[in-house]
Amino acid sequence: MNPLRRQILAAAAATLALAACGEKASAPVVAVDFDPSSTCDLDGMLLADYPGPKAQIHYAGQSRPVWFCDTVEMFSALLKPEQVRSVTGVFVQDMGQADWDKPRGHWFDARQGVYVFGSKRQGSMGPTIASFRNDADASAFVSAHGGRVVRFADVKPDMVDLSGGGDHDSRM
Repeated sequence: MNPLRRQILAAAAATLALAACGEKASAPVVAVDFDPSSTCDLDGMLLADYPGPKAQIHYAGQSRPVWFCDTVEMFSALLKPEQVRSVTGVFVQDMGQADWDKPRGHWFDARQGVYVFGSKRQGSMGPTIASFRNDADASAFVSAHGGRVVRFADVKPDMVDLSGGGDHDSRM
């Protein structure tokens, strides 16, 4: 039997076996990049028009992510007591790699990151939380722009105040 045909038949048999057991094979959730027309689900702002890290949350049962033009918005959404939807993935941009003024790509699992609070850098809504994949880049950012490093699990609701964001944005 042809090796390619053998691989196809083996894959089909494995799929049927999973289906027979009532198990559903699910692909891991992966980050997707936004396009020029992508908007923030919270406020409708175009993601591509603003500096600083962006975020995306993937919820169970939804085919597309919920976009945020700022990491503060993402944390606020995740930490609200009324947030009960099942989260299947949370991604932010690695600002150690992405261009601050026009960030694209460089997505990673937000729960694995480190964050800089209180820096001089501004995001789409004014003061923002810079996201980094590793400690060294976060520390270098603090040296250049101020702030303090915090782990994802240590971010609390009172640290992500959304009030007054429009006051910082002259383009709104």
